[in-house]
Amino acid sequence: MRLSFLGAAGEVTGSCTLVETDDVRFLVDCGMFQGGPEARQKNMRALNFGFDVRQIDFVLLTHAHIDHSGLLPRLAMLGYRGPIYATQASVDLLAVLLPDSGHIQEKEAEWQLRHRHRRGKDERGIVPPLYTVAQAQASLKLLRPVHYGELLKPAESVSVRFHDAGHILGSAWLEVTVTGEGKPRRLVFSGDLGMSDRAVLYDPEPAPPAADVLLVESTYGDRRHRSLAETEDEIVAAFERTRAAGGNLIIPAFAVGRTQEILYMLASLVRRKRLFPLKVYVDSPMANAATRITLAHADLIDPETRDLIAWQKKHPDKMSIEFVADVERSKSLNEIRSGAVILSASGMCEAGRIKYHLRENLPRSECTVLIVGFQAAGTLGRRLVDGARLVTIFGQTVPVRARICTVGGLSAHADQPALLDWLRGFHKPPGKTFVVHGEAGASANFAQAIGEQLAWPEVHLPHPGDVITL
Repeated sequence: MRLSFLGAAGEVTGSCTLVETDDVRFLVDCGMFQGGPEARQKNMRALNFGFDVRQIDFVLLTHAHIDHSGLLPRLAMLGYRGPIYATQASVDLLAVLLPDSGHIQEKEAEWQLRHRHRRGKDERGIVPPLYTVAQAQASLKLLRPVHYGELLKPAESVSVRFHDAGHILGSAWLEVTVTGEGKPRRLVFSGDLGMSDRAVLYDPEPAPPAADVLLVESTYGDRRHRSLAETEDEIVAAFERTRAAGGNLIIPAFAVGRTQEILYMLASLVRRKRLFPLKVYVDSPMANAATRITLAHADLIDPETRDLIAWQKKHPDKMSIEFVADVERSKSLNEIRSGAVILSASGMCEAGRIKYHLRENLPRSECTVLIVGFQAAGTLGRRLVDGARLVTIFGQTVPVRARICTVGGLSAHADQPALLDWLRGFHKPPGKTFVVHGEAGASANFAQAIGEQLAWPEVHLPHPGDVITL
């Protein structure tokens, strides 16, 4: 058996692992690289994947986030016609996320073309979209929904179970058993694991008792998240400061998961009278769709969240939520000079409507930008967090006078203590453990913690492109 680490090794995005035996070849995730020009170059290099996609038997998808799913349309474009297995909720989300990704890429290419024409240059050097909206929609036909706990047999020599990972709606960690080369091998892919005792979703299911091979994420493998109480205090302080200054509060939020969690937290704070009544604008067609999909999967929402949803519907005077649909209404939000709370995607400020709201509000010292999620290296969000005083948005230099506040306790990813607790579910150490999906320092720190606190042998840090023979 061979494992090829095609992405998310020594970095957070681009999750993709190729598993090969004499009998079968399959992918676990097929994600897009994110994080500025360097990520675009990686995506371009990934155009042909380095293997014949027609030889892949099937794809297993842990969840719908673009850094795990975003190259699936490219896979289909190159000739892949096999099944892509994912939970039903992930399938529903992908119907929104993948066409939106194609739309963003088409618009970025159009903007580059206009920009070059204005400067009197030709079309050479323009990065073409990885795929179009139509191509993304075509790839959706390959999706095959599965249920948590269901025994899936995608090939004669492979059986799979999806388990709730508590990360976003429909997220899963995978238990894969492969036979045909001596004794059966059990492979566990953590995907992205969520935190326990958090709003909206149920907790991650415990790890299995044993595995021959484990791939575990390490996004926050080097730190402990702030407590929920501290996080609420930070949010309340940001709101009070912005209200007193007479500005707007802008929240870049991932459309799937984070937007819904922020809405829950704001409603909870208003209900407990820690915040004044709010007028919240959710300005992201994708976030609006993701919220509808979340509500449609009530069986995956925890009871506390269902209770708070009912309260908010009964008290729109306490917390009014407007899901902004059309572009003209989105533009009109920039005429609001005070009191607006605007949630918009993308969460790393790289694309979508959030860039327009940042362009209008960053120069205003009375405004606040609340960063509520991970910001990958090279993204506009990361530059803001790192203290940039000038940023470029749509080719325009924008001064940063607004206050940038980072809330560290809302991550959908488990922190180091939570990751270690999940690993303690194994009754004995896996034969080999590969620490993935983390920036190099975070992965190395987490690998060291596994060795020191769990005393596991065979903990490895794969590099991009590594091929491991088992």
